[in-house]
Amino acid sequence: MEIKIDIHPIGIVHHENGTFCIKLKKEFIPALTNIEDFSHLQVIWWGHLYASEERLLSLIDEKPYKKGPGKIGVFATRSPVRPNPVLITNIFVQDIDFDKGIIYTPFIDAEHGTPVIDIKPYHKSERVKDCAVPDWCSHWPEWDEDTADFDWEKEFNF
Repeated sequence: MEIKIDIHPIGIVHHENGTFCIKLKKEFIPALTNIEDFSHLQVIWWGHLYASEERLLSLIDEKPYKKGPGKIGVFATRSPVRPNPVLITNIFVQDIDFDKGIIYTPFIDAEHGTPVIDIKPYHKSERVKDCAVPDWCSHWPEWDEDTADFDWEKEFNF
């Protein structure tokens, strides 16, 4: 049985003059009530640049990681090219303009104009204490704060 899913953006990612932010649609601004005590948020966004029928055919990636296997299923990657390009990013909350519905962050890895489909508070309990990963990526940073200084170019073939 096929189920139809309608997803409606709640806001848009903006990059302007070195400023990164999420601008919510007016009707969703009240949903920010009492969010100010969270230092980090999970932003769920739609990879609109990869939303095409061809994505349904992209189930196997050819050597996306330099130290990884020759072929890897899309569900074993964080690639935006997937059957449904629903992507998740944790952001640090720099500031929130509650009147305008704008969340400011130092960085978000979504492109300017990207539709945001949900926002959730990040809780410490979301981390898995003992997490198994393949050997080829076991040297990657354990913490989000360490990823900015990691040489990701040595890891990817794209």
